[in-house]
Amino acid sequence: MNPAQRGSTAVLLLRLVAGVAFLHHGWGKITNPFHWMDGAPGAPPAILQALAALAEFGGGLGLVLGLLTPVCIVGISCTMAYAVYFHISKGDPFVAKGGGGSYELALVYLVTMLSLMLTGPGRYSVDQYLLGGGRPNDYDY
Repeated sequence: MNPAQRGSTAVLLLRLVAGVAFLHHGWGKITNPFHWMDGAPGAPPAILQALAALAEFGGGLGLVLGLLTPVCIVGISCTMAYAVYFHISKGDPFVAKGGGGSYELALVYLVTMLSLMLTGPGRYSVDQYLLGGGRPNDYDY
């Protein structure tokens, strides 16, 4: 396997794992999109809850397929940036010791999304198939 294939395989694995994780995180939210945070102190308005649910579930599906990857990444990144802010504003630590909330996972997901934004979806993606026309392009690494 040449370096370009290894890079594309690594990006594919990152997209698949993050995408499946967001499908799981988003499933419970998308089934009750306007009220999944009801009762939480400082919960955002219902419309923002719905946008977060769509970003996580729809963005997860897009990551798995490598379809509209930059749009999916922007939605998920906004949601994760708010999640990091939400936890920090509550005084949660980076890593929770002995239970409680932390912003560790949200920050890891945010950095993962930013990394994918910098690399692109890779050659093993629907974006590459539709936009690349079978020719090497920016995603051909």
